[in-house]
Amino acid sequence: MDVRTCRNCGKIFNYLQGPSICPNCRKKLEDKFTEVREFVRANESATMTEISEAMDVSVKQIRQWVREERLTFTENSPVGIECENCGTMIRTGRFCDKCRSNLANTLKTMYAMPSKANDREGLRSRDKDRMRFLDKN
Repeated sequence: MDVRTCRNCGKIFNYLQGPSICPNCRKKLEDKFTEVREFVRANESATMTEISEAMDVSVKQIRQWVREERLTFTENSPVGIECENCGTMIRTGRFCDKCRSNLANTLKTMYAMPSKANDREGLRSRDKDRMRFLDKN
């Protein structure tokens, strides 16, 4: 059993997963998210600062929801965050489309299945390094 102190209210609670906040604070945060989402839908041209002041939520929290892809903005919205790789302005997530595809391709090539020729070479080099035992009769 993992018992922690809530970083928002200071109460002790049984921690299961996610951020270290108690169930009551988590519920309040989800309610606040719903309010912010509705405000963004109603006010598409609002800036990040305007959203923060109107809804009494930190800009940091809004950015976190955008990074988690829970909150998105339309193309005509002045709100955007930077791609974590190249710095291009994006509307949601952590990476722009170009960086996301580059990352996916890099991971795909890293974990590609080796060819049959490479398998045979691997066996030969492995056989060379094996320990040999002499039979004592």
